Amino acid sequence: MSPLNQGGCDGKMGGFTLYVKDVLQRPVFQRARLIAGAGGTGRKVGWVHILEIANVAPFVTKNDLILTTGLWLRHYEQQRLSYMQQLIRQEAAGLCVELGTSIENIPGEILELADASDFPLIVFEQPVRFVEITQDIHGLLINQQHQMLKDLEAFSRRLQQITLQSTDVNAVLHVLYEYTGQQVVYHSTVDTNKFVPRIVTASSADEITAVYRRQVEASETAQQEAGVFALPQDRLLLTQPVICLGQTLAHVGLIISPHQAQDRITLLLDYTAKSLASLLLRMLFLEEKMLRDQNQLIQDILNQQARDEEEARARMGLRPSKQGEMWFAAGMIETEVTGGDGELDRDKVESDQQDLLVRLRALLKKHALHNLLMQKGPRIYMLCAREKAARDDKPAELQQTLRKIVERLQLPAEPSLRLQAGFGLIRTRMTDMHKGFKEAEQVLEVSSSVAAVQGGLFYDRIGVYRLLKSIPAETLASFISDQLGQLMAYDQEHHLHLLQTLDMYLKCMGSKNDTAKALFIHRQTLYNRLDKLTEILGENYLEPERRVCLEMALLALPLLS
Repeated sequence: MSPLNQGGCDGKMGGFTLYVKDVLQRPVFQRARLIAGAGGTGRKVGWVHILEIANVAPFVTKNDLILTTGLWLRHYEQQRLSYMQQLIRQEAAGLCVELGTSIENIPGEILELADASDFPLIVFEQPVRFVEITQDIHGLLINQQHQMLKDLEAFSRRLQQITLQSTDVNAVLHVLYEYTGQQVVYHSTVDTNKFVPRIVTASSADEITAVYRRQVEASETAQQEAGVFALPQDRLLLTQPVICLGQTLAHVGLIISPHQAQDRITLLLDYTAKSLASLLLRMLFLEEKMLRDQNQLIQDILNQQARDEEEARARMGLRPSKQGEMWFAAGMIETEVTGGDGELDRDKVESDQQDLLVRLRALLKKHALHNLLMQKGPRIYMLCAREKAARDDKPAELQQTLRKIVERLQLPAEPSLRLQAGFGLIRTRMTDMHKGFKEAEQVLEVSSSVAAVQGGLFYDRIGVYRLLKSIPAETLASFISDQLGQLMAYDQEHHLHLLQTLDMYLKCMGSKNDTAKALFIHRQTLYNRLDKLTEILGENYLEPERRVCLEMALLALPLLS
């Protein structure tokens, strides 16, 4: 790709930019003379306008070069200065005045204002045809814009060829460097960071990585949007997110100087980010296909057929074990369809579930967790492994990581799916994880049945329900019937809400005032209900042994429901 060679050009394809100093070199400006504002010849020229009216502000935009015969200079001094001040405030590129038609010279106060503001003031000392100037400059700008669009199209085609032929991220980054000549930065959440050309010093790479961690990863908004960040040594980092399935997997950026035009470089970054997103998406699905055989390992663990620890770890791709040097966690994520038209939405639901699986794998990789995933109907079975960071590393740290992953997974959750997750106890042996899957299933069952523990993720946090879930359903049902059967039958016939009243009365530690407030009923209504409870349950229902039985039965009741 050859550089553009007319006017100013930022980088190999950073974009054509026309400056006032370039305009002065054009043939139509051979008889022109810069008489003030020489410090502003680096101003960008975006378009050319002919203006003779005194109130110019509504008609002037940034980077406009203004042509005039100077009629406004016939006004009083304050009005003349106002004309110039309007141009300066609107950030016009400069002013060209034709002498000899309306005026013969430029007043001194105008020259002083132009010099003080570095605002280029150019005069034609002989009459010129403004139409020739506008045709020349506009033709140059339009031709170069057309060439730039052709170059962008060629750039896009190059990227498409690469993404169709390979999964090489480096190849895409090298094309961006070839077209811009600027340092390319690739900051990934699922892969290693890359720099093209390669940065020699580790400190420079760490400096850029720190910017991403401090200013991008720390903000949900910054992760999803393009940004511009200051770097030491008077440099800027332009960065664009690489988004797949609503998840930011990487950022691609360019390091430029503050004086370079950013519009076209931003376009190149946007094209590159989209190509990288397509490439990463295909890589993720290829990885998904390659790892399907690991489903069998999860199935073997569930069926207690993986008995050899070394063999099981080898099948997962882990290094040979040392006693207690890894944490293992078994979990389940269950999806529930929250709406739609049944059969008509089946394809959409399946697609959403597949997207969820891909995003989950990306998040696990981001947090450096070895993992096995298996989707079976609405459930995803998940086995995670992490090396202990230190001797005093606790299971709670792995639990915290898993909690973050689940929370992150739920943020952009598909509208058609509701997610629920559960994890068993953290263990040090992979062959014991069949217990963890059973515990995770119990967490799901408890959190879906009992409002008090909804949202609970871990088996060691569901309290007494660990004991209740270990009791066979038939035994539990018999116990509930013995303790609450008469009460439930009376409620069903008379609708007095005695079961609810008993539950709240016990929770309020026998406080009648607190119970009435919690149930939103009058105290006399509560007294009537309590009398009926005593009649059905007996005088001793608040004694410790009987009370414990009633409380356990009330806790167990939702599990059977």
